Amino acid sequence: MKVERQLPSTGSYATSETRSRASSTAGKPAPGAAPDAGAVRLSGLAAQMSASTEGSPVNSAKIAEIRQAIAEGRFTINAEAIAGRLIDSARELVAAERRG
Repeated sequence: MKVERQLPSTGSYATSETRSRASSTAGKPAPGAAPDAGAVRLSGLAAQMSASTEGSPVNSAKIAEIRQAIAEGRFTINAEAIAGRLIDSARELVAAERRG
């Protein structure tokens, strides 16, 4: 399978810098705006999840390797491995919910 299309560079992807800026202004109304006008508030769990992904390690070399493999048509997907891990993850979530 060969991927020809590039994702558009719209600047809509949040970086750790934009996340930091957003979290530092979260919950504060814009100057001159009503306090709740268009406000979005995250639950405690959503805020924890967002914070936990900010420090996620990014392996740039691995990303470049995968991009090159895709460009050359060498990238293969092991659907059985993905399905197996997805099922394992779902089982872990269900088991954790039953315990909690």
